Amino acid sequence: RTASRGRAKQSRTFRRPDSYPITGRGFLAPAIINQANIKLTEQEHQLLRLGPRFIFDDPKTAARRRTTELAALKRKIETRFFEKKVSPGRPVEQLIVELDVLLQNLHNIPTTKKQIQSNRNPNKSFDILSSIIQSSQSQTIIRPREKKNYGQIVKRLKYKIHLANTKSEEYMEKTQAYQCLGTIDPLPDLIQRTNKYLLDLRLAKWITQKQYEQLSIKPNEVELARLYYLPKAHKLGTPLRPIISGLKHPTITISKFLDDLLRPLFDQMALNTTVTSGFELVKQLQQWSTVNMCQDTIFCTIDVTDLYTMVPQIEGVLSLRKMLDQLKLKQVGKLKVETIIRLSRFVMKNNYFSYNG
Repeated sequence: RTASRGRAKQSRTFRRPDSYPITGRGFLAPAIINQANIKLTEQEHQLLRLGPRFIFDDPKTAARRRTTELAALKRKIETRFFEKKVSPGRPVEQLIVELDVLLQNLHNIPTTKKQIQSNRNPNKSFDILSSIIQSSQSQTIIRPREKKNYGQIVKRLKYKIHLANTKSEEYMEKTQAYQCLGTIDPLPDLIQRTNKYLLDLRLAKWITQKQYEQLSIKPNEVELARLYYLPKAHKLGTPLRPIISGLKHPTITISKFLDDLLRPLFDQMALNTTVTSGFELVKQLQQWSTVNMCQDTIFCTIDVTDLYTMVPQIEGVLSLRKMLDQLKLKQVGKLKVETIIRLSRFVMKNNYFSYNG
């Protein structure tokens, strides 16, 4: 893996030995730690040195995302109107059209003369929206002065990293926690099963109609989670930390719903056995040491290898049930304990993701 060390700093005067200033931007480029020993060209090295905040314009990707995200935005706005029993009417349509044209301009995609003319009529809201987006863009996106084919450079880098990335396969082999499905896409079936499972719970009156509508998913608004790795550069041999990014995964809404219900209960139970910060640790050690510290005291730390990867699914659900039984709760937030267990089991058993296609 190729990793970047350090964060982008917005100071023109601060210097670190492992960083180099990017002229005219006030950012410090992170030094590159090439753990995979990949042979980098000068262009590839310069691209990596731009740091994690750099975004290059890719009109094709922007066009694909723009269509789906504007459609989702329109649905959300219309839903809020309908909740208030008001018809959205033309203003919503006009807003989406104006946003579409504005985003096309920002991503250097030519718009037709007709579109530009129709949207050049005096429109205060459009001008305000345009200035906000352009202001936000200038603050968050680093734009290099020279125009380069960054898309091609990124593809080349990904290919090189893929060839050198044997650690991922080693990790999966070691943990035996993954099952490869090949090229079979589980997403369509998962969408159908998730909605059917929620409908069955609704018909059996395990959840309310409002909860059913809250948790149900729309096929065009979900996608499979993705697996990627972050190297633990501070550990011997640079082991990998697996990250599954599932912000649009079919079960993420159920997962967040359960988390909102259960986290306050768990935090309260674990209050006396959990340390949330280094400051709190020092404070507790000082209080503890006044009575318990002696010359022979030995402190130990324990690191569980691959902790989250290796939590067994069945035992995970049983532990949750044990916690709720210990609290002697029949329901949490108008949801029966048995319903919570069923939903938790469904989330754990449907943890699908894609990796390297």
